[in-house]
Amino acid sequence: MVKIGFIGMGNMGNAILNGLLKTHRPEDMIFSAAHQDKMEAVTARTKVPHAGSNRECAKAVKYLILAVKPQYFDAVFSEIRDVVTPEQVVISLAPGVTISNITERLGGNVRVVRAMPNTPAMLGEGMTGISCGEGSCTEEEKETVRDIFSSCGRVEMVEERLMDAVGCVSGSSPAFVYMFIEALADGGVKYGLPRKTAYAMAAQTVLGSAKMILETGKHPGQLKDEVCSPGGTTIAGVSALEEHGLRNAVIKAADACYEKTQSMK
Repeated sequence: MVKIGFIGMGNMGNAILNGLLKTHRPEDMIFSAAHQDKMEAVTARTKVPHAGSNRECAKAVKYLILAVKPQYFDAVFSEIRDVVTPEQVVISLAPGVTISNITERLGGNVRVVRAMPNTPAMLGEGMTGISCGEGSCTEEEKETVRDIFSSCGRVEMVEERLMDAVGCVSGSSPAFVYMFIEALADGGVKYGLPRKTAYAMAAQTVLGSAKMILETGKHPGQLKDEVCSPGGTTIAGVSALEEHGLRNAVIKAADACYEKTQSMK
């Protein structure tokens, strides 16, 4: 049996596959996708074989990653429902679709894990939240699932009831961060910086600031205070951000993401 399979080979499927190729042989994996020409191109680039159908892919693997959008689930499930077994682990990347929902739609006798990666996984800097469901996986299987997603970034294991919150904090939020970088660069351009220079400086500053939190373990508020000299320029900027509601705007964005996810169930 092949170890890891993918149904779907869009951006996220590609990102995870590319990450796994750092630690796995191409023959340890297999995938299927909707278009033959795309499958052939991925196989030519990665040497990972593609299956003749979703059904064939599902039958061949121990860990099956469903890297397709929820609107395609019914079509995919109709193909694989009668071939997935309790010995396999099915991993869904779909936002808002519960473990119980997928389990039922696959016939009830399967083990399902939910994972929520984000687009920086394409550069090996993703953040993935994972819920294995109570009693659904052995410790060894949980470690394998963690390793799959660690290949393209960081991983946090969470209870399933928190997966929709994961979508707010890491799944959708790269878009919010890009908006912040764009706005910060606009501020520099306003006072004369060339656009390209402003984007590079803003992006590197966000990258470095994030690493300060992850690598020092300090609270973001403490790191913010360390930049703010009494009576200085930074505290003046912080005050302006507070006055114009930065924190509230970000929290409201998370609210909107969460509410949308709830409406999709």
